[in-house]
Amino acid sequence: MSIKIVIAGPRGRMGSEAVSMVLEEPSFSLIGCVDRIVSPISIMEENHIPVFTSFEECLYTLPDVDVLIDLTVAESGFNHIMMALEHKVRCVVGTTGFTSQQLNDIQDTAVKNQTGCIVAPNFAIGAVLMMHFSKVAAKFFPDVEIIEKHHAQKIDAPSGTALKTVEMIKEVRKSRDQGHIYELETMIGARGATDDGVHIHSVRLPGHVAHQEVIFGGDGQTLTIKHDSINRKSFMEGIKLSVKQVMQLNDYVYGLDNILDLT
Repeated sequence: MSIKIVIAGPRGRMGSEAVSMVLEEPSFSLIGCVDRIVSPISIMEENHIPVFTSFEECLYTLPDVDVLIDLTVAESGFNHIMMALEHKVRCVVGTTGFTSQQLNDIQDTAVKNQTGCIVAPNFAIGAVLMMHFSKVAAKFFPDVEIIEKHHAQKIDAPSGTALKTVEMIKEVRKSRDQGHIYELETMIGARGATDDGVHIHSVRLPGHVAHQEVIFGGDGQTLTIKHDSINRKSFMEGIKLSVKQVMQLNDYVYGLDNILDLT
């Protein structure tokens, strides 16, 4: 049987790619979409797929949804996910910008309802490997900074990928201050944001998709681990894998690394 999927955010760059991927995957069935804009979407009309402006209406009309793929923004995405989990609809979430409290609430609701939920800051397999290799490197290079670059329309900064990278680095790296002990920013923000001493620099420019460099410094050497998503097709294999995997889950997973065999 095919996995019945609803996509929230089909009009966006990520969402439109996800629509194409789901339509092309034989084991998936796209049964509906949720979009805040009323105007029609041609690919939806061509494939006779209903579009709802309310996820509540979508669930009422389509009671047999297996998986929600949410690719919206944090404000609406959080409401979609919580509603889906309460109705025991599994979730694959590429939306970023959630607060720690919101992620905790999503986790608690998934566990309470024994419903699978995968939240991934980045679905590109190469980006997941970049984060994994960065964690390995941080054991030997504790001085590290991150430069992440995204398209100009990205709302949240730092990116979810950068925050996840720091989270993984912190698992193996002791907290430390970096740079000169008397370092002074003559322009506020010049050194970027910091998390546990790791500096994160966010670039937002047209022409970019999603890019990150993790730069490690040691005596007489540097190590740079870099990943570039050239277009949004790079995220589709990770979403496809997550949809298949979430059907086997009854709890919450944060990060694609936790469903890949990286040992």
